[in-house]
Amino acid sequence: MRLVKVGLASVNTTVGAFGANVDRALVLAKELAAQHTNIAVFPEQCIAGYPAEDLVQWQAFVDRQWTELERFARETAALSLVSVLGVAVIHRGMRYNCAAVVGGGSIWGLVPKEKLPTYNIFYEGRTFARGLPGMKEEHRGVPLGDFLFQCDFGLVGVEVCEDIWSADGPMKRRAYSGAELICNVSSSPFRIGVDGTRRELVSTRAGDHQCTIAYANQVGAQDGLIFDGGGFVNQNGRMALELPRFRQACAATVVDLERTNRLRTENTTWRDDRKSWAARESQVPVLEVKVATRRDGLTYPFPDHRSFFLPGPHARPSAKEQYCEDLLDALSLGIGDYFEKTKGFSRLGIALSGGRDSLLTLLIAHRYATRANVPIETFYMPTRFSSEHTRSAAETIAKDLGVRFTVVSIDEAFEREMTAAKEMLGPGKELTPITQQNVQARLRAQRMWNWANTSGGLFLQTGNMSEKAVGYTTIGGDLMGALAVIANLPKTVVMYLLDYLYEKHGYAGIKAVTAKPAGPELAHNQVGEDELMPFPVLDACFHLFAGEKLSPKDVLAAVTTMFPEVKPETLSTWVAKFVRLFTISIYKWVQSPISLHVGNLDLDRERALQLPVVTRTEW
Repeated sequence: MRLVKVGLASVNTTVGAFGANVDRALVLAKELAAQHTNIAVFPEQCIAGYPAEDLVQWQAFVDRQWTELERFARETAALSLVSVLGVAVIHRGMRYNCAAVVGGGSIWGLVPKEKLPTYNIFYEGRTFARGLPGMKEEHRGVPLGDFLFQCDFGLVGVEVCEDIWSADGPMKRRAYSGAELICNVSSSPFRIGVDGTRRELVSTRAGDHQCTIAYANQVGAQDGLIFDGGGFVNQNGRMALELPRFRQACAATVVDLERTNRLRTENTTWRDDRKSWAARESQVPVLEVKVATRRDGLTYPFPDHRSFFLPGPHARPSAKEQYCEDLLDALSLGIGDYFEKTKGFSRLGIALSGGRDSLLTLLIAHRYATRANVPIETFYMPTRFSSEHTRSAAETIAKDLGVRFTVVSIDEAFEREMTAAKEMLGPGKELTPITQQNVQARLRAQRMWNWANTSGGLFLQTGNMSEKAVGYTTIGGDLMGALAVIANLPKTVVMYLLDYLYEKHGYAGIKAVTAKPAGPELAHNQVGEDELMPFPVLDACFHLFAGEKLSPKDVLAAVTTMFPEVKPETLSTWVAKFVRLFTISIYKWVQSPISLHVGNLDLDRERALQLPVVTRTEW
């Protein structure tokens, strides 16, 4: 046996909080060392926070990272521990996103990221240079390039995040060069279903390359991005450790690296592939890490239930529970970290309409606020079009949750604004019905901003993605807020989550809200689906057109198959309506506040779906 204890640490970092980020990493490093861990893996850009975006173009921003990396090395010098953590460096005019190997008070090497994502939410190709196979340079006296690291327990390769996502990544040549343990420092944002994808990816890579992989991910929110943390230790395709998600944490497990080598000798395909590779490629050079780790007290790893053949007693949650809890955890983490890291707010505020969107926003905010002891204030602002049902529903859920509920009518202000607007139009001109609706929405937003300015409250915007996509929202009104919580949740997902939360908690307020058809109550008897189309059809159109990039003709063909109960001519009208509304509404949603990113597609022009505001649809 050759036992080694491998540790993972998810650190909740903030961009530019160098000292605080390293302090957090040091706490976890010392905790892992106390557990007699031999090697610890931390997240990508652990020192500076991620993503720093164009801040890495400031020399001082990058230089400070080196100062903090040296401090981390000094303060872990006495630990019997090798650490791998993320840092940026500027070398000969190039900026590199690196994994640093640290131990015994020294920085032993820097390995640059090779695969730089510049798609979806990522812009790394804009700021960083990529590492290259065979790169051998020196930065501040430290080797920088494509290296392996010989520790007293085995041969280690290190890499950064996206390197593991490419089948053509550096792991292959490093494993073929003898690396037994591959440490991946990662900052991979949350998106729904990504945990299962990561688990499969890490298992596949560990099996393909017949190695042990230690993968550590960043946790916490940065602007609209949410990092769910977690991590895996996987030995040759078999999971050995899963780190908890959605919270800063660390854990370690023992693996037998002789088992990794034995499985290589048994796998004839791997041996043949490695032989072919070695005949045409150069070996990755090895650097020695002179750190004495303690392994004398390690014992062979065995399952908690003491059987190598039987499944463990812990059942995974249902698909529905996993889906809903992941979304709710991610969004509440997004609210909490925005609230805490900006250090500019004292409470949370929501315009509670008695509808589904503001209800879900409140429930997500409450999920965070109860844990952090942060006050929430809700405001119901009726006009002549507001029903007693929605008022009662809003008051009921506020009472269920124990949050402050205040009724402030805007009807008189609505009348005054309509009069003023008519004067601006001139004699004989009347406001359009849409304008009358927008006046109400803007008054509510104005009052929320006034409350936020005076109280120090974080004004949460409550709109959903479906209605935002087709412009069923008001600039200066319900589109406004400091942080958009559910702006990237389709309406069907909003309703699904509310059903789940009612099943789980049984709040009377949820039942009251969902008993009435969804509508903004800006005019008499408004129903959203009557004015737009059924939300399942709208969400299907959104996914197919904006997500899958299908032509309107192909969208129609797809939804005709999906919804055979609807007349083809009706579906044709709805598809045409969606495409028209989506295209003319881009100018609206590019003005919306920062929104929390939870999927592969969202309406954040700076992140995922980058579309010109001024465009024609002749294509």
